[in-house]
Parts: sequence; C-alpha cells; structure tokens
Amino acid sequence: MSLPFPFRRLTSSLLVASSLLSACQRPATTTTAASPAAAPTTTAAPLAIPNPVLAGDFPDPSITKVGDTYWATATTSNWGPVFPLLTSKNLTDWQLVGHVFPGERPAWADYYFWAPEISQEGQKTYVFYTAHKRGGNLAVGVASADNPAGPYTDHGPLVGQPDGSIDGFPMRDENGQLYLIWKEDGNSVQQPTPIWAQRLNDARTALVGEKQELFRNDPATWEGNLVEGVSIVRHEGYFYAFYAGNGCCGRGCTYATGVARAKNLLGPWEKYAKNPVLINNDTWKCPGHGTAIEHQGRWFMLHHAYAAQSQEFVGRQGVLSEFVWTAAGWPEFRGGSTPIAAAPPVARSFTDEFTGAKLLPTWQWPVEQQPTFTLRGGQLQLTARPDHSGAALGQPTTAPNYTATTTLLNPAALPAGSQAGLAAHGDPDNTLSLVAGGGKVQLVQQEKGQSKVLAETILPATKRLQLRLQARQGSQFTFAWSSDGGTTWQNMPASGAAVNGSYLPPWDRGVRAGVLAHGPVTAVATFENFALVPQSN
Repeated sequence: MSLPFPFRRLTSSLLVASSLLSACQRPATTTTAASPAAAPTTTAAPLAIPNPVLAGDFPDPSITKVGDTYWATATTSNWGPVFPLLTSKNLTDWQLVGHVFPGERPAWADYYFWAPEISQEGQKTYVFYTAHKRGGNLAVGVASADNPAGPYTDHGPLVGQPDGSIDGFPMRDENGQLYLIWKEDGNSVQQPTPIWAQRLNDARTALVGEKQELFRNDPATWEGNLVEGVSIVRHEGYFYAFYAGNGCCGRGCTYATGVARAKNLLGPWEKYAKNPVLINNDTWKCPGHGTAIEHQGRWFMLHHAYAAQSQEFVGRQGVLSEFVWTAAGWPEFRGGSTPIAAAPPVARSFTDEFTGAKLLPTWQWPVEQQPTFTLRGGQLQLTARPDHSGAALGQPTTAPNYTATTTLLNPAALPAGSQAGLAAHGDPDNTLSLVAGGGKVQLVQQEKGQSKVLAETILPATKRLQLRLQARQGSQFTFAWSSDGGTTWQNMPASGAAVNGSYLPPWDRGVRAGVLAHGPVTAVATFENFALVPQSN
C-alpha cells in the first residue's frame, strides 16, 4: 500500500487521504516449487467459491502451506494487533489464531504495517513486511518463528530507499540462490516504480551484493503510475510474477492484476500481452495484490477486492480466484475476474460478553494509541485517553448493513470531563460516537480531529445504559439508547435522522465498530457486552 504523492506522511499523526488512485501494495506467496500442471487443471469445472473467504478488511493477503495446513496473513495498516495469522485446510474456511506482533509493534517502526509476506522453508516461518521507519520512510523488514503460530522474532529493516521500499517477497533463483524482490515506491514522488531483486543472506537478516531491476511500470498501459505486490511462482521452467497495477484504494480505485514471466529470475522478463489477467466484475472491484498457490492439482490466487455493495466502508476483502495454464504457458483466470458464488457465505455475527481471561483476537485498536484495558468478572474496563477520540477498541465490519450494541455500566460515575460509549471508527481523528458522561448522552462527530456535538439529552438515572448503532449502505448511521434493558429505545437525535459517515474510512482501511473512552487517564469506563450483527437490508 504505497502512499501516493503528495500525501506521504512525515509525522506521527494519522493522515487521511481520499480518492487516491496510486498504490496499494503487497507481496504474495511463498516459494512454490516447479510443478507440472496436471491435465485436470485445464479441463475441470470451476469450483464454487464462497467469496469472500476472508470477510472484512483483509488487504494484501499472503498465503503459504505448512504440512497439511494453509497459513495466511494480511495488511493491518494503522490497526493493531499487527498482521493476523489465519489457518485453513481448504483455502475457503479460515480461522484467526493470533498475530505476528500481538502486543508491541517492532521498535524500529511506527505505523503503516502493510503487505506481510508469509513463507516457510525448512523448520522456519518467515514474514517479510512493510512499515514506516521511525524518522524515515517506508522500509521492508522481516520476522521469523520456529512455528507459524509464533512467537515471532523481529530482525529489523532490510531495505529502505529514500523514496520508500515496499512489498518484500523471497524467492530462490534457478540456481537455488535466495533473493529478496521488492518495489521502490517511486509513485509516492511521481516517479516510476522499479521492481528490484537483491541477494539475501541465508539467515534472511541482510541483503548482499547489488540490486538488479526486473521490470517497472509502463504508464502508457493499464499499469498507470505503478506496479507492485509481486508474487512469484515457478512453473514448467518459467518464473511467473503476478503483480498489481494502477490505483489500489477507495471508490475510485483502478487496480487490476497482471503477470510477467522469465526463464531466469533476474530476467529478461516478458509481460503478458493479454494483461491485465484479473479485472473487475459487477460484484468484485479492483482485484489484486495476492498470492498464487496450488491446491489439489488446481491453481488459485488469494487476493483482495472491494465488494461493490460495501466498497471502502468494509474495506478490501480476501477473495479466492481460480486460474488455469494455457497451452502457451500463461495463467488464465476463469472468467477473467473473481468468481461469484451462487450462494454467498452467510455473514457472521460477533458477540462478546467479556467472560474470557483475554480479549478475543478479533478486537483491534489504533496502532499508535494502544489502549489500556482489563477483563474482570464479565466486564471490560477501558482506561480513557485524553487525545484524539480517546481509547478505542474496534471490530472489523463485514457488511454494509449492521447493528452494533453495547452496555455501559454506571455512566453517571464517570469522572468529570470524561465520556464513554459506542462508536463507528474510521481512525482516531474520524469517528461517530454515542457517548455518556457529565450528566449527558451525546452524539459526537469527530472529523479530521475536530469534534462537534450533533445532539444531546439528559443522562437518566441508570446503572446500565444500552447504546445502539445501526449502519446502512456502509455510511448512513442511526443511533439510539435505552435505560430499561432495551424495552424502549430513544433515538439520538430524537428525529431518528441518519448521520452521514462517508468521511470515516481512511484511504486504505474500512470502518470498525466498537467502544471508546475519552477523558483523563484516571477515568475507567466499564462495558458489560458488545455485539455486532450484520443485517440483510
């Protein structure tokens, strides 16, 4: 996910940019050994794929196979914990089991955790990833573990060019020599985007020798101002580089997927004359940044795309597309775009009664403002923050229509100058929240760091205040509260009018629904439950 010129972020504050047509990044896959295409690969009927296989905001997915289990990860950008770890036996049913960096982020990096590339070699698992270097620019780092579930040891940055380096991908050449493939982020300063290769030491902790360019974007073609997210497999004597081109993100995205091939890793590389090979359809928009992998004699790419109905409000979701090898030796995606299942998967509801010893792994927080919280006796106790929107915890949304609810305990006991409640989170400076505190229930809009009270009423005498948020079309929000256990609900504002939250999602992320607590750090808000339920309409 490269940041386009002139929006490169040089400070630690979050920068929001909309309608960006340049750059999304992410490498893809592990080293896939040469494997002849079995005859059924080109003749078998297409599989019914229940896309999205990773519902919610899972940009730039990467995948590898360890034993009989597939492991995947994806971009988390400015949400923590950093880089999910997901497992599957069949490429379609995935379970979140942890994170590469579940607590503190790597010390060298501050934000923009993009494009994790997971790979396995021998008994080691490696994750190459992109992050913004403190006091510097985007760089490619690496972490390793003795088990794909972790814990991971970070080894720091490998390459960080002045214009930024992103999308690290490991690959061995025809002689078995290990290389790192990456993109120079030239589009961030209105320059070309070369794809580089340079030797890696066996420990994968340093580059050696000189870098060599493999290919770059051709602005006169569909690639526009960038190519990125290279994922390489070796098949029938060729190296095949799947790559994304053009603009990754937002409603105006123009992303698509192309392929190039070479007999030798260092080239010369030939781009396919029929590029792009993976494009839009009526259901999935801007497909790209994925990993090619073989499964039971068939070839697939796990990549991201926007669902047309939810677009940027849910974010770039993980989808699976099948391809075959043509007689000329090029990959051809069935239908030229992401398959549409006859019966899409049923969106899952999420409920948390906070009865566990640890917070469930799907909870997320702003990566630069990690909140302080405890779980005790079936309650979440969230310590307030005085900056931005306050301390925040969010759940990724998976559909454009949903209802989120929570119960705030003893709101009248919150210290002066503090408030807590339910929120739609874009980022720490862009939220819509229904909060209680200071004797009031308020509907608060924060846009670009500026807060505005849209409606308020007197806080009733109650020890349990239920709060409700409902979203439609991803961007239209209505709010209500109840002081009698949900028997009756009071709209906020009283008219029940929807609030336009189209400003919420940053250029590279979807909206989260969750809780927040704003005020001095002496304030602690107590929540009894939280639920997020997708709605059909």
